[in-house]
Order: sequence, then structure tokens, then C-alpha cells
Amino acid sequence: MRCAVILFLIVTSVCPVLGAAEPLRGSRPNIILMITDDQGYGPVGRHGHPWIKTPAMDAIYDASTRFTRYLVAPTCAPTRSALMTGRHPMRNGVTHTILERERMALDAVTLPQVLKTVGYTSGIFGKWHLGDEESYQPHRRGFDEAFIHGAGGIGQAYKCSCADAPGNKYFDPVIRHNGSFVKTKGFCTDLFYTAAMGWIEDVKDEDKPFFAYITTNAPHGPFIAPPESRKRFEDMGFESQTAGFYGMIENIDDNVGRLTSQLEEWKLLDNTMLIFMSDNGMTGGGSGRAGQMIGTGEDGEKLFPYNADMKGQKGSSDEGGCRVPFFVRWDGHVKPGQNVDTIAAHIDLLPTLAALTGAALPKDQVEGRDLLPLIENPGRDWGDRYLFTHKGRWKTGANPDDHQWNGFAVRNQQFRFVDNKSLYDMEKDPSQELNIIDDHPQIVKQMREAYDSWWQQTRPLMVNESAPMSPVRPFHVLFEKQISDGGIPDWQAPEF
Repeated sequence: MRCAVILFLIVTSVCPVLGAAEPLRGSRPNIILMITDDQGYGPVGRHGHPWIKTPAMDAIYDASTRFTRYLVAPTCAPTRSALMTGRHPMRNGVTHTILERERMALDAVTLPQVLKTVGYTSGIFGKWHLGDEESYQPHRRGFDEAFIHGAGGIGQAYKCSCADAPGNKYFDPVIRHNGSFVKTKGFCTDLFYTAAMGWIEDVKDEDKPFFAYITTNAPHGPFIAPPESRKRFEDMGFESQTAGFYGMIENIDDNVGRLTSQLEEWKLLDNTMLIFMSDNGMTGGGSGRAGQMIGTGEDGEKLFPYNADMKGQKGSSDEGGCRVPFFVRWDGHVKPGQNVDTIAAHIDLLPTLAALTGAALPKDQVEGRDLLPLIENPGRDWGDRYLFTHKGRWKTGANPDDHQWNGFAVRNQQFRFVDNKSLYDMEKDPSQELNIIDDHPQIVKQMREAYDSWWQQTRPLMVNESAPMSPVRPFHVLFEKQISDGGIPDWQAPEF
């Protein structure tokens, strides 16, 4: 039986059953990668969140090898480009989430293109956010099945190419399915999981492994959740935005449970790797900002946001803006209940999955590292390295060099150097409460020099900086053309 791998941003490599563990390298399982939008690290039950209930995520956590310091970009499109390419977002030209700077460079070889070289079929369900113009779309970047919304969120539209179908809402959205629009019925997260499950059912018995990329727009704002998912939080005294944010997460968890139950019924859990993750730190809009009250409990207690005692949220180069869950589950192959405390990052996903499937890496592109050795032996000496973060998002037309030393961070296993003015010992002070920059001038010098060298090498690859704003919104143009050519058909949803 061919192997299947499901990515819920958790990877394990040691067999939990009797006998010697089978090596992961070249094993070619199916792969399912689930990535949520703006959830961050804290809002997971097993991570100590005091209010939300995530039994399905918790079950994956329990059955997984967990990377406890998995780091991504501070915002969504940059992280997604790194997952797809194995190189830093800015080396993909992605320095923003809109204004043509969310488009992933066309010379980048993508993860599904890499997997296709070893026989995989790939599908994406949900958020793409790496370019809405036709040449940037996922069905042109290696995906065989694409069921997506446009822009960075359902209903978004900017004065550039980045725009979803006009008038779209979280309920009953119009979705682009393999190049044509269809009208759906239901809540967006439910629809993306249902579409993914229908596709998996179609391809699971084919003579090739599959890669399913399930990428919800939830819990990104606007914070709209099904009424049954938000009601409990409203009854607890949370204000509307937070109730919507938490309700969206519990709805995602319901769908994660639906998927894992179906995989169990199909007997796929022993030949599929599941990975669960989020794309950046927890959003501030729905869950409050540091020190900001988000509700009042039954006894009048003041309710404040929970972020696992980290500094920063989405958009920040501090740990709280970049640390996310990364759970790897593969029953019988990856050891459950195991933590990997070595730092890892978004750039490591592609080389890890390439090693897992036996695929060759794109030449001169990948800067991440294969994580399989850590999955198989979390305590091994893996060597230290620097990971570079920059939040980008400078104004269109600005000189990026003027922003080199603002909004950045350098991270190694022990230290985080932030904005050229703060240094934190992340092993002794994970909440970043004590700035020790004056105590370690040599470490600061080394990190500053490494970052400057990285910036100089990266700067020529920021290919979208001078791109003119598109005079049209491609999803709008295609939508109107399809209306005039005969209309938008109803999507025939598979039943589960």
C-alpha cells in the first residue's frame, strides 16, 4: 500500500508500535497540510488556552511529534510563499500582502511541482494569496485541483490585481474551481474541508500518492463564525469580535475532526502524514491586544487575551508574531507525544517533504533544512543557524533599503535580536521581558553582520518593488465574463 502523509504542521518520524522504526526518507506517503489564517500559537487547547475547546486539534497534538519553536513570517502571504518554495519570502519577491507585492516570483519552483516529479497529484482548498493574475494562480504553479477564493480573504478587493470575486461573503461564497467560478452553499471553512475530502475520496485509490493543501481563510477577519460556534463565547461575556474569532477556531476544529474521522474510515491514517500549522502569530483584531480587555465574565471578572505568554502578535517580528503550532502525525511511523525544541521554520517544509518523498530539490533555490532527522531523533545535535524575519509592508514606491533596520529580527537557538535595539535570551526569557543587548556586544555584532549580509543578498530578489498597479482585478474580470457567457453554476458538493 502506498504511504500517505497528512500535514497539520506536526511531523513525527519514530514508529510507535513494536519493532524498529522505518526510515522516513523516501517513504512517499500521502500528505495533508492544514494551515489556518491568523490563529497563531496560543489558541489551541493543548497550548493552554483557557476558553476555546479544540478536541480535534488536541488529538492531532497527542498523536504527533510537535515542533515547539516553529517560526514563520509575521503575516500571511510571505509565510505561504516560503512553504511553497523553501526560501525566504523576500527572495520570492513577497514583501507585502497586497499591492502586487504578494505575488510569488514566477521563477520559483513550487512544492507541488517538486512533488509531481515523484508522481504526486496535488490539490489546494481555500486560500492561495500568492497572486490573482492568471500566471500566478495555483493551477499554473503545479496544483492539479484548485478550489480557492481570491486575494488574501473572501470579499477583499484592493486597487491592484489582489481582489476576490465581487460581493463575496463568508457564507455561500463564489469559489474559483479549476479556473471557473461556482456558487457554493454553506460556511467557507466547512466548504473547503468538504471539497478537500471529496477530492481525497476521488484520488485515494489511484496508483499515485496525493498532496492536499487545506488552507482556510478563517480565523482571519472579519470575525464571522457560524452562530452555533460563536454563541458560547457571547454567553461567556466576550465582545463580538472575540466571540467571532474564537468561534471560527472551534468551527475549524469541528472540520479537522470531520477530516480525521473520514481518514480513519478510509483506513488512510497509517499511510498519510498530517501536518497542522498556522501562517503567522495570533491576530490582534479578534482576540485583543496586550493589556486590552476583551470581555467581562459572569462574575464581572475582566477577560484579557491569551497568547501563551509571548511578546507580539500578527505583524510583529517578536516571537508572538512568528511562532505557530507545527504538529506532524503519521500513525505507525512518527512517534506520538514527542517534542522537538530545536528552532525550525517555514523554509524547512519543502526540503523536508522532498526528502520524505524522494524528490530532488530545485537548483539554487532552497535555503531551508530537512527536518526528518529531528523528527526521528529530537535530541540529536543538528547545529545552530540564523533565521531572518522582516515584516516588510513599507509603502509602495519606497526604497526597501530605507527599511532594512526596522521591523526585523534575527533568531538562533538561544537569542532573538530585534530592530537593532533589543536582544533576548529566548531560553531563559521566552516572554522577552529583559533586554540584554548591553551584556552581549559580540553576539549582537555577529547577528547584525549576518543580517546585513543576508539583506544584501536578498535585495536584488525583491522583484515586485517597482511593479505597476494592475488596472484591472482579474477575478472581477473573469467573474463578469462568466456571467455574460452563461452564469455561475451551483457547486455540486460531495456528501460527508
